[in-house]
Amino acid sequence: MTSDDGVGASAPTNAVSRSESETATPEPLLAGARTLYAVLAVTALALLARVVGLGARIMHWDEGRVGYWALRYHENGEFFYRPIIHGPFIPVVNDWVFTLVGVSDFSARLVVAVVGGLFPLAAWLFREHLDDTEVVGLALVLAANPLLVYYSRFMRNDVLVAAFSVFALGFVVRAVDTGRLRYLYFAAVSMGLAFTTKGNAILYIACYLGAAVLVFDHRLVELAARGDSVGSYLRSRPAWAKRRLTSRWNTFEYGAGVLAVNVVGALLVFLAIVAFFYAPRPELGQALGNPAALPGVLDEATVGAAESFYDSWGSGDHQDHPYLPFFYGLSETLVYGAGLTLVFAVVGLAVDGYGSRSAQVDGGGDGGGRGRRGRRWLVAFGLYWGVASLVGYPIATDIEAPWAAVHVVVPLAFPASVGIAYLYRETRASVVARDTVSVGLAAIVVVAALSGVVGANAAYIDSTSQEDKEVLQWAQPDNDLKATMQTVGRIAETNEGVDVLFYGSYHPTTDETLLYVENEESLERMPPGGPAWHSRLPLPWYLERVDANVTSTEPSENGTELQNPPPVVVAYEWEADNLREQLPGYTEHRHLFRLWSDEVVVFVDESAIPEE
Repeated sequence: MTSDDGVGASAPTNAVSRSESETATPEPLLAGARTLYAVLAVTALALLARVVGLGARIMHWDEGRVGYWALRYHENGEFFYRPIIHGPFIPVVNDWVFTLVGVSDFSARLVVAVVGGLFPLAAWLFREHLDDTEVVGLALVLAANPLLVYYSRFMRNDVLVAAFSVFALGFVVRAVDTGRLRYLYFAAVSMGLAFTTKGNAILYIACYLGAAVLVFDHRLVELAARGDSVGSYLRSRPAWAKRRLTSRWNTFEYGAGVLAVNVVGALLVFLAIVAFFYAPRPELGQALGNPAALPGVLDEATVGAAESFYDSWGSGDHQDHPYLPFFYGLSETLVYGAGLTLVFAVVGLAVDGYGSRSAQVDGGGDGGGRGRRGRRWLVAFGLYWGVASLVGYPIATDIEAPWAAVHVVVPLAFPASVGIAYLYRETRASVVARDTVSVGLAAIVVVAALSGVVGANAAYIDSTSQEDKEVLQWAQPDNDLKATMQTVGRIAETNEGVDVLFYGSYHPTTDETLLYVENEESLERMPPGGPAWHSRLPLPWYLERVDANVTSTEPSENGTELQNPPPVVVAYEWEADNLREQLPGYTEHRHLFRLWSDEVVVFVDESAIPEE
């Protein structure tokens, strides 16, 4: 990422480019502090888009599952790592959030929304390798891409791991650009948090390393094409590193020692964050008061967690599925949820790879020297990282889920930023030249792009419609179920005895057991009792919040008359006819339980609803 020929050198390239261009070009529209202000403004809008109406959509199946166990931890203080619900970040942090602002759909999603809203700030870390307009363009993609907006309003880890991993990359880049080792600690914190959210943080590390190797190979190919000696270049790298350490710390030995100490310190910070989050509760608190127990807790938080992760996700059991349908689904999601990002990425790759660098600079750093041709390392890095993610995630994921597309959009945001900046420059040049035709064409493109982003975000942001299935994951209930659950909650707050009965059933085509749990008390601790608690999701999240008294019937008992039914009975739609006769006076509330194929019926005794 750095070299002694000016590519990513320790001196800020933005400053160099600006001083060289002050006499040749007018002051840029977005320069210096104004670029930072623009990024901050974009970030503020991103936060607003993610927080407003955050609790409007009913919880998704996956949100309900993680939310239920986060709520149980908040209530009883017991939590331990279970790889199937991913990392401990959300349960641990949401425990604090629930304490501060209460329990709700809004508060459950708040941390993801805030991190997703702050994501555009990461663009500022790459300012030595993108010009000013490109920095703002990168912030815009991270702020406004419909997939990133939607899944920032979703209590799931994908936006979290993406944001933390990109911040970690940015801090490493800043450490190399400036030589300031404090950025290594920021990177360690960011990457440590990434590992506490989801196991695919490992894939980010793998993509970074692979892309870095390919970028370095680019450099060697470029040297060979110019007729320079690749061998001489490779032999010069140790001397370059020595010069850089010596220039900062006077002697190579002292500089190498300082670097080594700080790298080890950053690794220890990384491990401390991972250990804190993965440590079982309440054992962590007990060990802090009993140091003799601390080694065992730390072992469980590190080695034990790694073994659990490998046993669950590394063994390959979750990847036993055909590749092409998953690849097609991921590609379809990208077209519907990130079409403009893809288009701008293609434009950016063409402009950056085949245009003159001097034509691309509007006052900011070019990351590669003025007038020099060839794709910049950061743009190529994003391309390789994005392609690897597109090819790899259909293998790595266990279900066909649109949220995997987040991990393709994020790397492609880097070349897309170049495409956005190119559109801005061409539009601005047309206005200055008073080229009416070009201005008109540019205006059409800009309006189409803005309307596409705004329209897509408006369509998806709180949608529970099957029409949006390319972006929404199928296990999303319809929003009208939320109002019914609010009524059920009011009943549970005043009713005596059993509040809700889940009517156990066998699926008519698969014979799968549904809604029945043999021992309801087993739901007080992870993992849940069986056999069919998961088929209730996301309803347990809403019922636990009001401390509802819940029971269920065994499917084999279907057909027998219900004895003293509670005020609320939940069943699948194929059982509705049988139950209707047994529940005279109950009102039926029918809802789509998934985007397609599942419908649930909630029978409510209206007389049990307390007066407001």
